[in-house]
Amino acid sequence: MTICITATGLHIPAHKISNEELVATFNTYVDNYNAKHADAIASGEKVALQHSSAEFIEKASGIKSRYVIEKEGILNPDIMAPIFPARKLGEELSIMAEMGADALNKALANAGLSADDLDGVICACSNFQRAMPAIAIEIQHAVGMTHGFAFDMNVACSAATFGIAQAAASIRSGLAKRVAVVNVEITSGHLNWRNRDSHFIFGDIAAATIVEELDTPKGYEVISTKLITQFSTNITSEYGFMDRSESLASGVPMHSDIDEPVTKSLFLQEGRKVFREVCPKVAETISTHLAENHIDPQQIKRLWLHQANINMIDLILRTVMGKDADKAIAPVVIANYGNTSSASPIIAFHDSQEGVQSGDLCVMSSFGAGYSIGSVILKKV
Repeated sequence: MTICITATGLHIPAHKISNEELVATFNTYVDNYNAKHADAIASGEKVALQHSSAEFIEKASGIKSRYVIEKEGILNPDIMAPIFPARKLGEELSIMAEMGADALNKALANAGLSADDLDGVICACSNFQRAMPAIAIEIQHAVGMTHGFAFDMNVACSAATFGIAQAAASIRSGLAKRVAVVNVEITSGHLNWRNRDSHFIFGDIAAATIVEELDTPKGYEVISTKLITQFSTNITSEYGFMDRSESLASGVPMHSDIDEPVTKSLFLQEGRKVFREVCPKVAETISTHLAENHIDPQQIKRLWLHQANINMIDLILRTVMGKDADKAIAPVVIANYGNTSSASPIIAFHDSQEGVQSGDLCVMSSFGAGYSIGSVILKKV
């Protein structure tokens, strides 16, 4: 049995925000906040907020711009959140399903397949706009797939590699012959755009990957997968259906003062801790995975890594491949897209296959909240 990744597809939102646009809004918000709370800041009751800058963002992350579904609300200093009109379930596609279906249709076209050639759809993301029915089932319906199964799964930024592993496992078990993994990320909805340390990180996008069993292999053969999780609260996004009951129990309103720069339920991370703890673990996981498959790291021609941060990508590359490793081995797409959570290694894979030859060994790896780390060893057919 040969299991291969045969195609990918992307849905890229129409709107783009540059660092300069984002900083102008953020700094206006900071000035307004500091003026409004000048007395409390002077007395030490509150801490003055600090400006951001395009240079700070690029140095800290490597990001120059990001795509978003809606930008007017984000760039309004009195709102600083995307504005999504509600859609009526059952009569209109949800935003996530619309994005996912478009990415999947593009992947199917690239693979030369129709929707009914699929046996399964896995929607693997860092956040879902509802708990039920599954977004994956809505995508299944939207693309016209009339049989098989679909389900949602959440492993934060690692969801793509975990999804590919589950797709391959479904095929090996005989449950399916072809499975699509769809990563839909509306990160603008969970990002706290008022937090200086993270307001620039994320971008919206959807990616789809076709994984199939073939008698005549093509694309990239899935050689092996490795998954690891370890509990940590250094990356959190706590919004959930329990919030209403918890707010009633505590007497604290469900939605805190929007003027405050940090909101419990939105994305938060201890960036320095994540960098120190995750990078070595990712490098160790990839290195161990290669050793288990008797592969020397120097045989690896391409590392498609989660685009969390340009400095993390560089450190993981040098740790796995050596300090003098060619940076072209680990393509960087974060400058144009931002961190797109689970979709990011698929974007790197989709955009950066130039120079990979038949027989070349490659690794796709993602990592994020949990902590969660996934590694997929691939061979170009």
